[in-house]
Amino acid sequence: MAALITLFCGTLFMFTTRGHSKEVKIREGYIIVTFGWIFMALSGTLPYVISQSIPGFTNAFFETMSGYTTTGASILNDIEVIPEGILFWRSLTHWIGGMGIIVLAIAILPLLGIGGMQLFSAESPGPSADKLKPRIRDTAKRLWLIYVSYTLAETILLWAAGMSFFDAINHSFSTLSTGGFSTKNASMAFWNDNPMIQYIVILFMFLAGSNFVLSYFAFKGKVRRVLEDDEFKWYFMFVAVFTIISAVVVYYNADFGLSSIDHPLVSGKAEGAFRHSLFQVLTVITTTGFVSADFTLWTPFLTIFYFGMFFLGGSAGSTAGGVKVMRHIIMIRNGIIEFKRTLHPNAILPVRFNKKSIRKEIVFNILGFFILYMLSFIIGSIGLAALGLDFETAIGGAASSLGNIGPAFGGLSPVNNFDMLPPFGKWWCSFLMLIGRLELFTVLIILTPFFWRNR
Repeated sequence: MAALITLFCGTLFMFTTRGHSKEVKIREGYIIVTFGWIFMALSGTLPYVISQSIPGFTNAFFETMSGYTTTGASILNDIEVIPEGILFWRSLTHWIGGMGIIVLAIAILPLLGIGGMQLFSAESPGPSADKLKPRIRDTAKRLWLIYVSYTLAETILLWAAGMSFFDAINHSFSTLSTGGFSTKNASMAFWNDNPMIQYIVILFMFLAGSNFVLSYFAFKGKVRRVLEDDEFKWYFMFVAVFTIISAVVVYYNADFGLSSIDHPLVSGKAEGAFRHSLFQVLTVITTTGFVSADFTLWTPFLTIFYFGMFFLGGSAGSTAGGVKVMRHIIMIRNGIIEFKRTLHPNAILPVRFNKKSIRKEIVFNILGFFILYMLSFIIGSIGLAALGLDFETAIGGAASSLGNIGPAFGGLSPVNNFDMLPPFGKWWCSFLMLIGRLELFTVLIILTPFFWRNR
């Protein structure tokens, strides 16, 4: 029924606008991407509304927006009573949104005589969109081929490791999209007695948080190009260092935060501390949002530590949300160069990335993005605090929604959900999810008066 309703509306709109120009310029690209995601979220609520699996349109829209933006925040208190067909649709929204609805459509739009580069630039995550082939349609096809291949591989491995096929394919959808929806109330903690399952998810979370273009080069045998990539090296280093810090603190100072999940460890304390730390570091950095333990119980130091990781994000060109590792690298290097410029004001000191000079326009764009990101976080936190939420819950909910992470802090901790928010809070978080997924500029620019002025 949901498919027929969507198909009817889409066909009606197509015939209504068939006489209009098909030319897509930059301005049209931003409009199509933004409103495309909004209408996809509206149509995506239909299975929930028709089946009455989720009460209320606000809740259904929140769950759908969380799915498509791969945030993974949920309002469902008991996931396991939801029909399997609805759970599959819920995970499928993750998988579709992961690589991007618009990137998927780019492979089809050229057949209609519509250029796709403007859409790809507006939707693709990260500061820039690497083109693997000269034609954008070929690029989209190759990205999707890698995406599908990873999904199939993880599904088979999880199934072989002990998951049911249904659970395996749903969690593969959530992992590769860095989404976080699970078919179990305890999320990945349900399989704490099966470390192999969690290590498989860890591997594919890492791959999903890395640049998919690098995966393409690896499959082509250009492994050296992957290992020499600046962003990949920093991404790997962040994961390794943060895991070691977290594991040491957990091993000596905290339990594993499993009391409210009620699943004991079956292996040694050292392995458990390492596995849960690696799992939670990756799930936060890649903005996947799976839960193997409640990291908010891992000492106040680690609570702040993990909150800082909320603002890191995965690699550009991945399905992860957040600020992205590439932006952090360029901002750090630009800051170091500013120190040098104070001592050598006449020196020419370009910012370099992958041994190439970065244009000043890109550096300014990244600095502007980060400032806008932090302003959006502050305003988002104020909006939630105005609804009566405590400080920890407000800043956690805003950071989680904007970074498309899922679990947060306080009343929105990994063992809780977003159902406790009032209706306006759910709409507010849905907006933060959207602007975070589409990297701020794409959505916020259409809210400016000059965007709509005729030129």
